[in-house]
Amino acid sequence: MFLYFIGEWITYTLMAIALGMDAFSVSLGFGMANIRLRKIFFIGLLVGIFHIIMPFTGMLLGQMISNQFGTFAVYLGGVLLMILGIQMFISSFSNGENHIMLDKFGILVFAVTVSLDSFSIGLSLGMFGVKAIFALFLFGSVSTILTWLGFLLARKVNHLLGAYSEILGGSILFAFGLKLLLA
Repeated sequence: MFLYFIGEWITYTLMAIALGMDAFSVSLGFGMANIRLRKIFFIGLLVGIFHIIMPFTGMLLGQMISNQFGTFAVYLGGVLLMILGIQMFISSFSNGENHIMLDKFGILVFAVTVSLDSFSIGLSLGMFGVKAIFALFLFGSVSTILTWLGFLLARKVNHLLGAYSEILGGSILFAFGLKLLLA
């Protein structure tokens, strides 16, 4: 019984890390915009909340939603990331501080986009129970931590790259969105 619990814990942890890696990758791109620590903290929490809400919603909807909706959501997320990447790339050539990723809508788009794949995981997790609640908590916690790590790592790299960091960040977002579309 104990070994079974450990095996499930390891499985959920690996799933949580896999889901959180999207948030980590995208936060590397967004982090190049030199975002304040307070905002990084908020964004990480929001990503964690969405990594709980999306699989929970998937569990509730269960078999009522087809796999095609999950595919559509991934494509939508890819297009949104590409648009944000292009906007960040273009804004790197302007003198203003008008970055879409710094406003409330951009943060919400970021959190939803990196959490879309967890909806599909929720569909496959199935029935409710203590283990499902544990998995949801783990998904939220790990994605929050990985988001923070991505932003903080990007802040360090940002100082090394200077003016080119925002171009790199926009390119990362665009490439990640393209990867979602082509996968």
